[in-house]
Amino acid sequence: MFTELRIELAAHAAAEERYLYMPILLSDAGLSSSRHALSEHHQIDELIEDMQSLGVNHRAWLAKARKLSEKVHHHLREEEKKFFPVSGKLLTPAQKTGLAKQYRADFARMQAVLADG
Repeated sequence: MFTELRIELAAHAAAEERYLYMPILLSDAGLSSSRHALSEHHQIDELIEDMQSLGVNHRAWLAKARKLSEKVHHHLREEEKKFFPVSGKLLTPAQKTGLAKQYRADFARMQAVLADG
């Protein structure tokens, strides 16, 4: 189950960074929120790496899993309350549709790449 979660989070982060954060990062109004979201993705990646290096039988693994859960839920809440409203104002409807299609395609591609790797 941990492997599935790791792949899901990594595929999501890669696609989201490419097809949502980057376009918003190019706007002055989106710079701060994009940088913060990227930082949170990095923190999530580091927690996953820590958990992988410990192994599931290590006594600290469960504490790291709890911290990962807290960080992911915090990140999702922040995206909904802060990042998405900003990006909704900066992107046109056509951009939103196009980026969503690119995100979904890249997410599926990254899931396959990470599952093989």
